[in-house]
Amino acid sequence: MKYIGVTNHLKKCTKVISIKRDHSTTTNEKLQSVVGLEVHAQLNTQSKLFSGAQNTFGGLVNNCVSLFDAAIPGTLPVLNRKCVELGILTALALSCKVNEVSSFDRKHYFYADLPAGYQITQQRAPLASDGVINFQVFTPGVHKKPYNKSSKIKQIQLEQDSGKSLHDSDLKRSLVDLNRAGAPLIELVFEPDLEDGEEAAALVKELLLIVQRLGACTGRMEEGALRVDANVSLRRYGEPLSTRTEIKNIGSVRGVAGAIRHEIERQRSVLENGGKIINETRSWDAVNKVTVAMRDKEVVQDYRYMPEPNLPPLRVNLYTREETQDVLSVPLIKDRIPELPEDSRKKLIEQFSLRPEVAIQLVNEPVLLNYFHELTLGNTRSPTKVANLLLNDLLTVLNKRKFDVEDCVITIRQIRELTDMLLNKHINLDICRKVLDELLDSANNTSPLDIITKKEWSIVTDEEEITKRCTEVIENNPKLVKQYKDGKVKVFKALLGILAKNTSNKIDMSIAAAKMEEILKKL
Repeated sequence: MKYIGVTNHLKKCTKVISIKRDHSTTTNEKLQSVVGLEVHAQLNTQSKLFSGAQNTFGGLVNNCVSLFDAAIPGTLPVLNRKCVELGILTALALSCKVNEVSSFDRKHYFYADLPAGYQITQQRAPLASDGVINFQVFTPGVHKKPYNKSSKIKQIQLEQDSGKSLHDSDLKRSLVDLNRAGAPLIELVFEPDLEDGEEAAALVKELLLIVQRLGACTGRMEEGALRVDANVSLRRYGEPLSTRTEIKNIGSVRGVAGAIRHEIERQRSVLENGGKIINETRSWDAVNKVTVAMRDKEVVQDYRYMPEPNLPPLRVNLYTREETQDVLSVPLIKDRIPELPEDSRKKLIEQFSLRPEVAIQLVNEPVLLNYFHELTLGNTRSPTKVANLLLNDLLTVLNKRKFDVEDCVITIRQIRELTDMLLNKHINLDICRKVLDELLDSANNTSPLDIITKKEWSIVTDEEEITKRCTEVIENNPKLVKQYKDGKVKVFKALLGILAKNTSNKIDMSIAAAKMEEILKKL
């Protein structure tokens, strides 16, 4: 420990300050959080990676299992061509370098739901490597405005999934379902170049949108079609990476943000209290919003990687559009890449003059984006007003009812009719939301106009009627009128509020405000 004497420049007093230059304490030094992701995406194919068994979710227990999936001796793997195509397609969309030759390895470990005692993967010579994903980070209520971020991709590899263990607490025993065993996966290994949970969640959301547009993965995280492992550590700025913890199998986008946020706070608290971070695996408890220790990783597990003897090296054609039954053409696959989310955001900003945060929110919800494109066809409706209706009003109603956007049953015809009624001022926003709420419970052929007529929700637009209602409010509230005439113009809003309440919000407030002001000036 060193001591430095400090004397102020006026020499009125001298004070000795103790400064400890030991990096074991962190309370006075800012720590940087470092996050790296590993994502497993289940490929959207009809059959599994190395067998002809059906690749599906939700089937009868142990009903989609081939002899190879159950590791019956004498059975051999046959590589699914479609899985390779989707893996290459994803790699190209993420600007990866597709390797001309890749190979398969056996990764040995024992789990009850891994019948063969090893997993076939591509650890040493992966399908693709050296990619990058660019995305926008913006969470309403967290960020004031979006910012650009990118994360490097170390490698993308093909591998098979394991089965699923089912634990029965009543019978006190575990059962195994092998329906998922052998399901095709691509593992995407990202470099540790993220800083917090919101960036990680934004990356996962962007990846979801990409694989869904490619048709490579359904993206249904609730079904386990896309699972996220997060590696989290803290270090001082400029120093090497420190001991990390791994959070396994996070099953939602917001779960990614919550799990990483909690783990960063937990590690920071441990270090600030003089503790030490241990290398361990943790799980995310989505109910209690905490990470829970599963097992430590202080002893490095030896997976005893070895080349898969029953599969030859995988070769692809990187240069020409010629392909055979055994060799795929990468240029031909590249031609199939559709418009990606980043391109869609740019188009929304450039063609429709939308703000970046609005474009991000629309692209993040494919259902809303489809509504937007349908409603703006022909340039007859204001893109900004349409976007506001979808993001502010429709989303508000769906969130209030706890509906996922994907489950929205409102048809294009219904939303188009309702939008026109709102923009033409036949209804106001309050009534619009009420109609949206009714449409969620009604049949697809129900007309918004029928609902408005039946509920008597049409707003008053007749100027004579509005003048009459304004006059009634003024006559019944002489004190407010006197305050307004005395210069307290803020009471004008109070008068409008009374008018809205008296008419159950079924009046055109823009006309009413003008009429109210006109009458008050004449008094």
